[in-house]
Amino acid sequence: MTTASLRPRERDALIQSLRSGVTPRAGARHIQVGRDAEIAALDKDLDRICDGGASFRLIVGEYGSGKTFFLNLLRGEAMERQLVVAHADLNPGRRLHGSGGEARSLYAELMHNLASRTKPEGGALVTVVEKFITTALAEARKAGSKPEDVIHEKLEALSELVMGYDFASVIAAYWRAYEQGDDTLKANAIRWLRGEFSTKTDARAALGVREIVNDAALYDQLKLLARFTRLSGYKGLLICLDELVNLYKLANPQARNGNYEQILRILNDLEQGNVEGLGFVLGGTPDFLNDPRRGLYSYPALQSRLAENPFARDGLIDLSGPVIRLDNLSRDQFAQLLGKLSQVYQGAQASLLPEAAIPAFIAHSEQRLGEATFRTPRTTIKAFVGLLAVLEQNETADWRVLLEQTVVETEQAGGDVGDVLDSLVL
Repeated sequence: MTTASLRPRERDALIQSLRSGVTPRAGARHIQVGRDAEIAALDKDLDRICDGGASFRLIVGEYGSGKTFFLNLLRGEAMERQLVVAHADLNPGRRLHGSGGEARSLYAELMHNLASRTKPEGGALVTVVEKFITTALAEARKAGSKPEDVIHEKLEALSELVMGYDFASVIAAYWRAYEQGDDTLKANAIRWLRGEFSTKTDARAALGVREIVNDAALYDQLKLLARFTRLSGYKGLLICLDELVNLYKLANPQARNGNYEQILRILNDLEQGNVEGLGFVLGGTPDFLNDPRRGLYSYPALQSRLAENPFARDGLIDLSGPVIRLDNLSRDQFAQLLGKLSQVYQGAQASLLPEAAIPAFIAHSEQRLGEATFRTPRTTIKAFVGLLAVLEQNETADWRVLLEQTVVETEQAGGDVGDVLDSLVL
């Protein structure tokens, strides 16, 4: 990895995220280590989606193990391949299934975060719609046809899907608004596509359609959007959902099972090849998957589909199934990660840390945190960036003295092992 390709804005966002203990959305590829086999497996998934197929993956790992980082890395790779990407974190008010607007809220969040290569930070829905129109106009000019004929012909491909007629009607309304300069009609079409109409009466008055995106329509609408992105000239749609542990935490068994049934429906649909150009990647904890009482394994149909290959044991792996487990980083991989962090942080500056400092820092972390150093490395990474910040702003500071002082002060204060590293960041 070289830092020459890392833009200052991207670098600052990366460092700020790591300093705060949150997963970076930008620049993740510059500090990625390990996970080579997992990334290769998901690269094949992206190829399948680009070829018009479908894919389903569940990424499982402990808190702080790198699930969100891994998902962000995948999002960046997907956009490089001309896929449209939507991501969202689940919470009590945003779920795959609900009766009080929870699924519609999740859909609205996905549309807000819809991203493409030219709009990586989100807000790409209008871009996708207008690319469909400009692509249709170019085809009409080339064929000597009327633009409206080409547009209606392309939209015919959506009519076979659930809610396809209304979806096509909304796109056609946007086309009319585009031609006539009607900003109000444009805005109403985008509102419908974002799931912002709460009543069918309002939607009919604004656009002449009979249906709206409600809790029951979330997955059907995403399938339509996947097909539409391909009509617009993109390769397909990738949906990334994180924090699925919030489904595991639902106290109501009926609500929990309703969401698990939706996951089963999506899994069956994608694995059977019934969908074009759509991928789902879900992030969750081991308990969310394995718990026989409240996890996905409590739902027999999901347990049978998500069960691990019994022959993949004793160091043998099988990444062809729907579940990918993120193993702990090895000591060497973690050292490589800290080395990349140091390189990104320092940029063109003089070296803040000698090579010997990284293994010493790891040994220090192992002594104080044990296996958590590698199992859930977020705290250690946050501390390492904090150490670099102190060294950058205090030229006379010595990293050895900082580590020794931190340990002594924490032990004297009776702090726990987490305080040893957290105190470096303050």
